[in-house]
This record gives sequence, structure tokens and C-alpha cells, in this order.
Amino acid sequence: MTELPRKSGRPIIAVTIGDPAGIGPEIVLKALCNPEIYLRTIPVVIGDVRLLNRCAQHIDFHNVKISEIPSPADAQGQFGGVEVVGVSVSGLEDLRPGNVQAVGGKAADAFIRKACELALTNQVHAIATAPISKESLRMAGVQEIGHTELLAKYMRSSSVLTMFVTGRMRIFFLSRHLSLRHAIEYITEEHVLDRIRKVNCAMKELGYSSPRIAIAALNPHASDGGQFGDEESRILSPAISRAIADGINVSGPIAADSVFHQAAEGEFDCVISLYHDQGHIAAKTKDFYRTVSMTLGLPVLRTSVDHGTAFDIAWQGKANSISMESAILTAADFLQEIS
Repeated sequence: MTELPRKSGRPIIAVTIGDPAGIGPEIVLKALCNPEIYLRTIPVVIGDVRLLNRCAQHIDFHNVKISEIPSPADAQGQFGGVEVVGVSVSGLEDLRPGNVQAVGGKAADAFIRKACELALTNQVHAIATAPISKESLRMAGVQEIGHTELLAKYMRSSSVLTMFVTGRMRIFFLSRHLSLRHAIEYITEEHVLDRIRKVNCAMKELGYSSPRIAIAALNPHASDGGQFGDEESRILSPAISRAIADGINVSGPIAADSVFHQAAEGEFDCVISLYHDQGHIAAKTKDFYRTVSMTLGLPVLRTSVDHGTAFDIAWQGKANSISMESAILTAADFLQEIS
């Protein structure tokens, strides 16, 4: 992590507003009305001041003063103000809130790129992101499928991991943005072993000396001795045995209907989910609004809301900012743990 000095002991968090046609601008403005954020961080918004003022007027929101600053170093971090490092995007003045459109994807990409530039030049300690739209990115000609891929590209990171944080649960993923059919095909002994090793290293970087890792099973009841498939005995168990031989503290495969509860109760430090929904359902059922997505393996920590752009309620004053607040505060929590 960066050695950037902290003002008054508070880390500087770059907060991107996501796809500006979605709920990102609204939830960022609302989140920065939480005084705890200013007690523990210096939030610096990455976006467009005129657009943020336009959104504030749209939702009749006058709780904060929005101002532009030249760089994160100029931020005062005073409650009641939203300090913005501006990013100019052509066509943003014609943005239609609540609609998938190319300019939304273009702007979202530009905001992320700017946050990465600030991270790589040692100007921020972490990045917290509002949601983006994969469809808008495609319309803008952006090839990367989502946040993780864009962050890896702009920060030149070849090995990144996604971790969900929900209360005491820490959830990693063997795969995420694959169809279920392809996700199951992706479950091989080598892929599982590689992910166990990477998760073990990531957890150690977060301060766990010997992290207790659990592997979720694929089949019902972990196949119940081969009655419901053989992936557990053929793939998962051999990978786990090899990891144990490497000195890694890993258990499983454990039935997916139990392992996440066990992690929430503190029996394991983290769980490796075998595919997207297996872990997402567990986390969001536990606490939908306070589930935070983290990206590890970048030069700086990145946290994010774990919900979408919600175009259907964008710029209407209806969006809930709890997840955005949690993303910023979770970044502060983990920065403190690893400092």
C-alpha cells in the first residue's frame, strides 16, 4: 500500500461517481452527509462538478456545498462540503438521467481512469467506487467488462482478487462473470489450487497470519459421498489436499448451505465461492445494503458498493446510500488494519 502521509491521521479516499446517469451521483452526495466519514477519512470525489450540482438540484438536495479542487492534496475534508477533482467529459451536459447511453459509459471510464492515475501517483490511499453499467461501457466502446478489469488495466495489475465483506464474512470467488455452465467448466483442480494460494497470500497481506480458509462445495450436501456428482472427490478434495501440503490452513469442501453461515459465526476467516451467485446470494441475504466489494492485488485498496446503477430510480431522490457509506468506511477500516 502507498506511504502517502495522512492529514490529521485520516486517509484520502478517492470516491468515483460511477455511471452518471445512474444512482451514483445521488448516493455519493448522500453518503457524504454522514459525519463519520469525515471523522475517519478525507473523501475526494472524482467526477464533474456541474453534473453533481445538476443532480443535487434534481433531487432537491441542498445539504452540502459542492466545490472543485485542483488535487487531493488541496482537500480540507470538512463535513458539509463535497470536494471534487473534476474530470471533463464531452457530451456530459446532454446526459439523460435514468438511461443507458454511450456518454454515461464514457464518463464512468474517465472517472475510473482518473482515480487510478491519482493512486499510481501516490495522491490517494484508496478508491471507493459507485456503480457502473456494463451496457453503457459497451456503447462507449470500452472493451473491459467491468470495474475490476478497468482497474487492473489502468493500474497495470495482472493478478487481482474480488472479496466481499459482509459483517464477519469474507468471500472470495473462483469465477464471477461467467455463465453458470462455463463457471462449472472452469472448476478444475489447478484453478482451485491457484485460487487457494492467492487467497492465502491476500489474507496474509490483510493481517491474518494463518488464515482459516473454507472451500464451498459445488453439489448439494457436498455430493453426499458421490450421490450427487463427483466434483468434490475428483477436483476439490485433491486441490485442498495439495494446498494443505503447502502449509495452507484450508478446509472443505463444505456444503454451500452451511459454509457461509459458519464463516459469519467466525469459524472461518474467509470462504472461496465457486461461482458468482453462490457467494453473492450469501452476502446479500446477510446484509444487502452493507455488503462491500473489495478488489485486492492493486497498488491501492479499492472498495465498492455491491449493487447496480438502478436506472429506474436514478436522480429521483429514492436511492439508498448505506452501501456507498459502507464502502468508504470499510476502506478506512482495512487501511487501519494493515497500517
